[in-house]
Amino acid sequence: MSERADLYTADLGEITWKTSTYTAGNGNCVEVGIIPASLGVAVRDTKDRGIPATLTSRDAWAAFVTAVANHELRPE
Repeated sequence: MSERADLYTADLGEITWKTSTYTAGNGNCVEVGIIPASLGVAVRDTKDRGIPATLTSRDAWAAFVTAVANHELRPE
């Protein structure tokens, strides 16, 4: 199977979710979890965990986090 197929067929029930350390405690945050047996990451809304998680590769997630940390994601 391809990396993408592995990502989208993964069992998200096995994920250990982590909430951002910047959470204000008001539920306006996201949770992130490494998808077991894949190279993927799942991201979900803490306010409505019933909405399907967004899935991405670990490389794409790392690039996103780096861009945020470097203040590279600013509106034009």
